[in-house]
Parts: sequence; structure tokens; C-alpha cells
Amino acid sequence: MTLDQPKLIHHFLENSARRFPDKVALVHEDVRATYSEINAQANQLASWLIEQGVAQGDRVVLLLENSLEYVVAYYGSLKAGGVAVPLNTELKPDGIQPLLEELDAEIILTQRKYERLLRQVDFKKTTVTQVVVKEPKLNFTQNVSVTDWDEIMAHDPQGNLELDIAADQLGSIIYTSGSTGQPKGVMLSHGNIVANTASICHYLKLTDHDIQMVVQPFFYVMGKSLLNTHFAVGGSVVINNKFAYPATVIEQMVEENVTGFSGVPSTYAHLLHKSPLAAAREKLTSLRYCSQAGGHMASTTKLQLIDTLPEKTELYVMYGATEAAARLAYVEPEKLDEKIDSIGQEIPGVKLKILDKSGLEQPIGEVGEIVASGDNIMQGYWRNSEATAEVSSQHGYHTGDLGYQDSDGYLFVVGRKDNQLKVGGHRINTQEVEDVIMATGLAVEVAVLGVPDPLQGNKLVAVIVATPQNDDAIQILQLCSKKMPSYKVPQNIVFVKNLPKSASGKIDRKRCELLIVADD
Repeated sequence: MTLDQPKLIHHFLENSARRFPDKVALVHEDVRATYSEINAQANQLASWLIEQGVAQGDRVVLLLENSLEYVVAYYGSLKAGGVAVPLNTELKPDGIQPLLEELDAEIILTQRKYERLLRQVDFKKTTVTQVVVKEPKLNFTQNVSVTDWDEIMAHDPQGNLELDIAADQLGSIIYTSGSTGQPKGVMLSHGNIVANTASICHYLKLTDHDIQMVVQPFFYVMGKSLLNTHFAVGGSVVINNKFAYPATVIEQMVEENVTGFSGVPSTYAHLLHKSPLAAAREKLTSLRYCSQAGGHMASTTKLQLIDTLPEKTELYVMYGATEAAARLAYVEPEKLDEKIDSIGQEIPGVKLKILDKSGLEQPIGEVGEIVASGDNIMQGYWRNSEATAEVSSQHGYHTGDLGYQDSDGYLFVVGRKDNQLKVGGHRINTQEVEDVIMATGLAVEVAVLGVPDPLQGNKLVAVIVATPQNDDAIQILQLCSKKMPSYKVPQNIVFVKNLPKSASGKIDRKRCELLIVADD
């Protein structure tokens, strides 16, 4: 292993600790931690985990908000040969219980704010024996022992453990959001994550001078990618867990000379309509780029964002999946005007094909399923061979997205296999309808859903967050009628203050359906 060719995920941290020991790697509120400090704490934790009997391949559960403790827990678990399993911090007791039961983990690393949640878990149905808490306050029962995080960090400093860990060993299990069913644990090896990290660093042109503002949770694959990529190049990450107050985020971006910001479509909708981004444009002198992933973003939003950002700030539109360790394709900023609706070209190390139902590659312009292969593709879903088989074949990982490729090699997504609705005998892609509504300029965000209808099979309903003073349903429908045939125009509009989101910021379509029912 060399400094430039990490084999394992935690080599990102170890390499940068050797190259930049005194550099501030992480900023979070009053915390400013250097690479050497983070590496030393991760070594402390790794040694303790091994003393507790954690062996290679054992799962270590992380229930932590973005923080220094999360970063230490993540890399420390990996250094010990364990499998880092970050869980959604918004889970409720009935959501976390089945995950803990299927993981067969013995140790949970957490903090005080999640003690009440864990006290509602029936640990007798799990294999958990220890809970490590930053600043513990409550007592646990059910034969689960509690260890104070700070006691572990008080031990004598340890050096890098240098365990013999294979690149194909499981490194992390990242659970999908579960918006379309029970969350699935995506199994990513060290090699999967290392390969994708190297590719992202390459196309984003990341260096040790980059400073990333992180508002995405680290338990989400996009947030995890932001951490790994910047630690891989010796950059810095600035954690801000208060995106609900975007003015403070922008203020900190100015103060910390942030060079990169990343978000999902709802992140940018929030910045454009509910923050002083435009007013702060001249102050964001260090902002080199912004990147967007996490689902489809309407072209009108992309263009508005480009107009609002500082002139020299580049926008990278990216496409990926948790199952791909994050990224599969991207659009170069200089091509964005020309390919505004594209998800781009495959990133280095990834192969994307458009296949029909029989597995034959589709010609240019013909729609089929996007199928991905590469060193970054997951090993499968944790203890779910049936779900793994549904998305895996000899061709690679079947994304479930329908798309086509143009003559320049750029890919375009036209919808998802499970988003195709039948309305009066017509097949409708809801993404297309959403884009037309966004193009009216009267919506901040929209979700178009199908409601069962005895006559048409489904009827279209749009759940809309309107721009200020523009909640005129008739006006929106009239503008839609000028752009689409009548069967694609929603039959009803429900206005809401905010669209329900998952913790990763993606629109939660199931909860949107409940809003439609409530409105009826």
C-alpha cells in the first residue's frame, strides 16, 4: 500500500495523517480536529473494539449525528476489521428493532441524544451486549452494559493497527431509505468504496486545498462519499447540522472559505427559495463547485441555480445509487447547458449499458433499463438473497431506471420502472409531468402521484410547494395544458408547506400519498 494507492477505506485517514498531521481535517461548531488527532482517536477505538472481541467481519452499529465522534467511530470500526453500519438517526423504535435483530451486532456506538430511543429497543431479541455513549446520562437494562466514550479515549495513545484485511472484505453496510418498502442493507467492500472514491476525486478535481461543507448525513451514501473523498485527498470537511437555518450555513461557508457544497434536489430548492444565497453571491469567493445527486432535479432548477451561484462556481450534476458506493455518472460543468437534462457519461471505472428486458443492448435513442458494472458495485443486500437476485445479473446491477443514450454517449433518465402509471390506457412517466410543473415557475417542489381510479386505472394528483403568493391551481393547470396532452395534466393539485422527506433529503412519496388522502 502506498500513499497514492490506498487499499482499504481507513487508509484515507491514515495516509492524510502522515502527510498533513497538523492540518485541520474537521470543523464542527467549536471542534477543530486535525488529521493526527482523528487518527489517534480512531486507533484508540479500534484497539478497544478488538479488546471487546470484535473480529474481522463483525458488525459495529453507528447511531450518531454528523460529528467528530461519527468520523472516529467510522474509521475506528474499519481499523479493527469490523463492518461499519451507520443507521438513520431518525429511525423510530419499530424501525430500528428489526435492523438490530438482523445485523447480529454486539456493540452500538452512539451519543446521549439517542439513549431514549435505544431504551425502547428489546435487546433480548438482539445480540447487542454493549452500548458506547458519548456523555451517557440514562441507565440501560436487559443485561446491556454502557461504556462512556470518553473513557475509551482516555487510554494511552495507540499506533495504526495494520491488520491484514483483504480489499474484498465487507467494509460497510448502508441501509437504503426504505421509501418503497423495508430498508435493505447494501453490502459494500473496502474495494467498492476505495474504487469509487478514487473516481470521484478524479472527476471533481479534488485536492488537499478543498474544503467541503457537509449538510448531508454521513449515514447516507452521499454524505459518506463526501467524508471519504475529502479525507482521501487531505482536504477538510465542515459539518453543519443546522440546514433548517440556511442563512447560518451560508455564513459559515463564507467564514471557512468553503470550496465545495453538495446536496440533493430539495437542498437546492431550499437554498434558492428560502435562503440568502443570491445576496451572499459576492461573498462566496472560494466556492469552486457545487454538486447535485440524490435524484432527478428539474432543468429549470439547474438553470436557476447556475444563475444564482457565483459566476466562477461550477455545477456538477451526478447520478448514482447506494448500491454503487455512490456514483455512476456525471455531467461536466462545461457541458451542462448543452446536456441540461442528461445524467451524463459513466465515470472512470464504471460501465453503463441500456438493456431491454431480454438483456440485449439498446441502440442509440432507444429506451431500456440502465445497468451498471464496475469495481464499485455492491456485493449484495445483507441477508436478503431474494432482493439481491432481483437487481443482479451477469450484466451487472440493474438500477430500475429507464433511460436512453444519445449519439454523444450521454445518458438520459426518463423515469423508473416502478414510476410508470397507466391513466386511461396511456403510460405516463410522472417525472415528465413534474418537470413541466416546475417549468411554470410557480412551484418550489412537486411530487406527482397516481391515485387509484375505477374508470381510468389511476388519476394524477400533484402535491406542490408553491412559490410565494402563487398557489393558484387553475393557473398551473392551464400552463400544463399548453405543454402536455390532457391525459398527462394532473386532475387535482394539493398545496402543502413542505414535501415530506427522508433523512437523506429525498421526497418521501408514500407520505405524500397520505397528504392526498388527508386533503380528500
